[in-house]
Amino acid sequence: QVRLVESGGGSVQPGESLTLSCTASEFTGYDSIGWFRQAPGKEREGVGCFASSDASTTYAESVKGRFTISTDWHAKTVYLQINSLKPEDTGIYSCGAEHFNYGFCSLEASMYSNWGQGTQVTVSP
Repeated sequence: QVRLVESGGGSVQPGESLTLSCTASEFTGYDSIGWFRQAPGKEREGVGCFASSDASTTYAESVKGRFTISTDWHAKTVYLQINSLKPEDTGIYSCGAEHFNYGFCSLEASMYSNWGQGTQVTVSP
């Protein structure tokens, strides 16, 4: 079972940027990483995912253009860069890992069985 550790969260002002990290204990060629966030009182929503098999990324429509996923394969780390942060981006950001078919990753939290503990992002003036 893969272990995941997120880091990089913090308290920032609107318009600033953050880069979150998700470091895995191991990666295989068919592992995919999903980034999710959960705002207070709301359900967890997928914001982006990365399929290691073909290095493809998928983003939720609501964050396209502001969120970017990148990887450091040797460090077993997947990054989530968030630009132009908004108060509505506030929440706990967590990553999930799952072994999917080639070129597939999902923005559905229920499809992931391995999770990190999450990192808090707070955006306020």
